[in-house]
Amino acid sequence: MEPGNQTQFPKFILLGLSEEIELQPLLFGLFLSMYLVTFTGNMLIILAITTDSHLHTPMYFFLSNLSFADICFTSTTVPKMLMNIQMQTKRITYEDCITQMYFFMLFGALDNFLLAVMAYDRFVAICHPLHYMVIMNPRSCGLLLLATWVLALVDSLLNGLMALRLSFCTESEISHFFCELNQVIQLACSDTFLNDLVMYLATGFLGVVPLSGILFSYTKIVSSILKISSAGGKYKAFSTCGSHLSVVSLFYGTGLGVYLSSAAIESSRATAITSVMYTVATPMLNPFIYSLRNKDIKQALRKPFS
Repeated sequence: MEPGNQTQFPKFILLGLSEEIELQPLLFGLFLSMYLVTFTGNMLIILAITTDSHLHTPMYFFLSNLSFADICFTSTTVPKMLMNIQMQTKRITYEDCITQMYFFMLFGALDNFLLAVMAYDRFVAICHPLHYMVIMNPRSCGLLLLATWVLALVDSLLNGLMALRLSFCTESEISHFFCELNQVIQLACSDTFLNDLVMYLATGFLGVVPLSGILFSYTKIVSSILKISSAGGKYKAFSTCGSHLSVVSLFYGTGLGVYLSSAAIESSRATAITSVMYTVATPMLNPFIYSLRNKDIKQALRKPFS
């Protein structure tokens, strides 16, 4: 293909998960159901936390923000895929692709940092219970939330601006159901060295720093729990962070699984299928994990329906 000006040829083709016509209604129904469950479940979590005064604590404050980030994270990709299936088109404009890529990175990074902040919250609650309300005061919680937004904005803005400097061929095919940064960079007709460098540095930062904070927090938490003499005390201490630990395991487990599978499998289509786990399945399962493992959330959810 001849290289073209990206303003004259602002078209990408999203190949999606499958090109088989008979599978399209099944994929539409499946992803519509998953999206509705994700949206409804996370909205119920937010509603329960905002309406129940007993849940106006730092832990649930960050949980409500995580649910909001999950809704936005899924909304950046699934509605466009559903619209493409329904309208039987695979095209996405250059502007829409860049916008989708920017918000996907923004809310993905926000999820990442919020999980680290929630791990720190559990560390303070279990390791320094007498100073918990002093350390995790409303001002500190607000600053921590602001820091997660700033870091996520910087990461997505940096990668987004770097993508704007690239030029693309007349019509580029993306073997995915959304505009994923790495695949978009690979399709560029111009030099991508700086883009690759920035992407790998940002990915390394997002992968290492929050995960290191989570591992450090839980190392201290486990150490403190083991020092508790009674079995009931150990169970009570661990139950306060059980839901968060489950979500962390699911988020990083699926993300690592996608990374390892993409390294082992040459097919971009197979990578797109496995990426469904962390882009759609994880945000959908988070509300179930918190509502099933947390009696406070269950009680708050019962009130509107009682």
